[in-house]
Amino acid sequence: MPTSTLPPSALTDADIARIGRGLVDRTLPKSEWTHAAHFAAAFWLITRDGADPEAQMPGLIRAYNAATGGVNSDTEGYHETITLASLRAARAVLAARPHASLAAALADLLAGPLGRSDWLLAHWSKDRLFSVEARRAWVEPDLQPLPF
Repeated sequence: MPTSTLPPSALTDADIARIGRGLVDRTLPKSEWTHAAHFAAAFWLITRDGADPEAQMPGLIRAYNAATGGVNSDTEGYHETITLASLRAARAVLAARPHASLAAALADLLAGPLGRSDWLLAHWSKDRLFSVEARRAWVEPDLQPLPF
């Protein structure tokens, strides 16, 4: 069942794998590339043997955006700071729940503050987070450090 018809808390491990593979092979429908799907793809990639999500995710997202008609520019598309912060958050959640299924860990993440698409604004001012500099490269938080 497509993730767009499922509440994020109802995603299964199979859904997470489908989202991850859909990102990699650029077949995930654009309508399914949601906040929850970004974290699902991060979880899937983090748990893949031999994967290096911090190195791979930028290219995967840029290629996916281009394949689905998106643009990667200084104002839209791939965003380095958001991607790296989200990978740190995903790693922290998975580390705190080492024996949980990916679906259970994702449901926990989405039920908390990280489930809000604006969670980063507790750490970065809007101007800093949405700057060209932050889109192109990692920029440290200017409001409060990340807890992970």
